[in-house]
Amino acid sequence: MADRLAGKVAVITGAASGIGAATARRFTEEGAHVVLTDVQVDKGNALAAELGQRFMAQDVSDEARWIEVIAQTGAVHGRLDVLVNNAGILVGGSIEDVE
Repeated sequence: MADRLAGKVAVITGAASGIGAATARRFTEEGAHVVLTDVQVDKGNALAAELGQRFMAQDVSDEARWIEVIAQTGAVHGRLDVLVNNAGILVGGSIEDVE
């Protein structure tokens, strides 16, 4: 099933670990050009290098950074076909204690 995403350009947030990393690996296997983004810069750079893809540091709560990520993706690849908005955080606690 290789090359189902051949030539497609994807941005994957939260791509340095977990589901985001697995998605970046699979998209790469399927032929996509992947821009990995995450706040975990060292992990993100390492995975992007391993996959032969591009990494950009990104905190998805920063609107200005979104504009930069999309603009740089367009400048490098000419377009954006797929967004996997995977980034998130896990906060433990009761509903009364967590803001």
